[in-house]
Amino acid sequence: MALDKPYQDVPGTTIFDAEQSRLGYHLNQFCMSLMKAENRARFKANERAYLDEWPMSEEQKQAVMARDLNWCIRLGGNIYFLAKIGATDGKSFQQMAGSMTGMTEEEYRDMMIAGGRSVEGNRVVGEDGNAQAHRQPQGKSQQKAGA
Repeated sequence: MALDKPYQDVPGTTIFDAEQSRLGYHLNQFCMSLMKAENRARFKANERAYLDEWPMSEEQKQAVMARDLNWCIRLGGNIYFLAKIGATDGKSFQQMAGSMTGMTEEEYRDMMIAGGRSVEGNRVVGEDGNAQAHRQPQGKSQQKAGA
């Protein structure tokens, strides 16, 4: 029986709860494997072959190969584990975060230095703030997928 999850009404946010943890277990274990240099080398040499060693869903594998971190998060990925993919690709966490918002690294940095997104219009799904799904790349891809 699913628990009541009032936090699902936070725009542009996927909460990493127990259900997400179960969904992304193998995806996150794959990410942790990238902490070892030999695994990073194997992954970079043949991404598909390395991913096929993990009992992840085909959709999770596709999300990793696409480097679509928002998609990975919807499939149970935890950003702290997913950061290992970015590090394997030589990307900073700031670059990764920027890519998740549809901004350049510089735009993302400047927004965060200025205090981040305003809470006005972004408190619950359905308001008209800039963090609402219809204004975000992760929301647009969810809408296309019928989510």
